[in-house]
Amino acid sequence: MYPEHPRHAPVERVIEVHHPAPIQPVAAPLVPVQPGTVPAVASIVLPDGRVVTGYAIEPAKPEPIATKPAVSRTAVNVALGGIGFAAACGGLLLLTTFIAALAALIQQLIILAAVILGGFIAVQVLGPRHGQGGTVVNIRRAVFKRNHFNG
Repeated sequence: MYPEHPRHAPVERVIEVHHPAPIQPVAAPLVPVQPGTVPAVASIVLPDGRVVTGYAIEPAKPEPIATKPAVSRTAVNVALGGIGFAAACGGLLLLTTFIAALAALIQQLIILAAVILGGFIAVQVLGPRHGQGGTVVNIRRAVFKRNHFNG
């Protein structure tokens, strides 16, 4: 860009070039290998009368599935025990909450009944008196009469 500037002056560099060495092929004789058994030849007659002949090919076998390592019974029992313990703790927590709520409800109902009964009694005692009437019973005479009539 700016050749007059010393920083941009061309610099000679030594470059080393590495050439890879080719791999020498291994001189091995090619020997045809015969199959252990001669495969069976299958012939199929098509609906139009043609005959197709060929070798039967065995289906490819899938690779065996890797077996999972066995889980020990102790590990399963510990896991199930932990789940059961957690469920029991949750159930007890819910049970105690339900019992506390039920106790609070009963307490509130008792207080409500006391207020209603107390209000009723207060109205009877402190309410207006109409006619000042009532039945007066002479207890001695009633006892006497009872003994007299039933004696």
